[in-house]
Amino acid sequence: MKHTLLVIGIILFSVSLQAQKVDFDKYFTNKTLRFDYIDAGNSDTAYIFLQQIKQEPYWGGPHHNLIDTFNYGKLRFQAFDKESGKLIYSTTYNTLFLEWQASPEAKQTSRSFYESVVMPYPKNDITIKIQRRNKKNQYYTVFTYNFSPGSIFVKKDLVYNFETKDILNNGDPAQKVDIAILAEGYTKKEMKDFQEDAKRLVDTLFAYEPFKSHKQDFNVHLILSYSNESGTDIPGDSIWKQTIVNSSFWTFNIERYLTTTDFKSVRDVAALVPYDQIYILVNTKKYGGGGIYNFFNLCCSDHIASPQVFVHEFGHGFGGLADEYGYGDDANEDMYDLSVEPPEPNITTLVDFDKKWKNMVTPGTPIPTPAIPKYKDAVGAFEGAGYLSKGIYRPQQNCMMRALAYPFCKVCNKALTQMIEFYTDK
Repeated sequence: MKHTLLVIGIILFSVSLQAQKVDFDKYFTNKTLRFDYIDAGNSDTAYIFLQQIKQEPYWGGPHHNLIDTFNYGKLRFQAFDKESGKLIYSTTYNTLFLEWQASPEAKQTSRSFYESVVMPYPKNDITIKIQRRNKKNQYYTVFTYNFSPGSIFVKKDLVYNFETKDILNNGDPAQKVDIAILAEGYTKKEMKDFQEDAKRLVDTLFAYEPFKSHKQDFNVHLILSYSNESGTDIPGDSIWKQTIVNSSFWTFNIERYLTTTDFKSVRDVAALVPYDQIYILVNTKKYGGGGIYNFFNLCCSDHIASPQVFVHEFGHGFGGLADEYGYGDDANEDMYDLSVEPPEPNITTLVDFDKKWKNMVTPGTPIPTPAIPKYKDAVGAFEGAGYLSKGIYRPQQNCMMRALAYPFCKVCNKALTQMIEFYTDK
């Protein structure tokens, strides 16, 4: 009987996998549909307003793995073939607005943020749905839109014509992870500096596993997007610069948090190349960076820790990895509901540890795991992660997502490898 149930389970799993596959050539052309919208509200409310729809010349994503199987993001974008009702594309992601909603300012006022999602350009009419994840990790629909690819209101202009260069080209974007690196705060005369900085930081990325072993699975494109002025905004020092994507330190009053709210310009610049991930390299010696899953990555160019920051932030933006450190005062206690498992692959509340990395734990290792020398290299569940010192656990005592001096832990390494394989259709 157990054998029969196992066979049935394998068959159902196989059918499920087949159901996930979408015939790219039937439903899509090899271009991008860019869906821009405004996300507005406060700590308790949020509303989405359509801004514009564009057709862009390149689709950098996979042609076979078109349905997100990870669901790490707090937002989910879905596209359904209107005639058949079939789900033909989905992705999950996080945004700056979602982070802002957890800030003290969001409890006192309302704000709006520009956001954008991309998908392969459809051949036929589709229905678009944007969903949010509630505190219990359940998705619910907040926006629905019917789209016709032949609409005369679809914009097709390219805003910029910056020069582009490949520093790594391993082949077809549909079978590679394509990274677009944007120059931010570099003047036209500093483009050589940008190329050298980008090469140095990319070399560091591929010195770390699992990227080292998968270098052949990546393409890296540079966009020489020069700015009027050199540097970036540093509000705490009253420094304001005219730059191409308007980056700034002091995001949400955190000095080292380097981001931009000008996501429209980010997408406009990135449209010049096929991409899966956007990386904004900011011309500054000041320490800082930021990475938001399937949204963008930013890194300072010339701090002594820039190479490690570059890798760490890519862990967020590409792999959906959470930070594995905690703050002593637990000021972020509302960020996670400790009664459910967080969506990120490298942190757990132990509510449903079987769905995380329990199968990677050596039998006999205590759960939770004490942070003592005996378990220095062990996979377990060490308390303190996701900005909380209590109630959330990380896989190993040390990891790149906890401290920059370390490589990725075994769990993060596995999660990143799975993401690479998804993008490369393996």
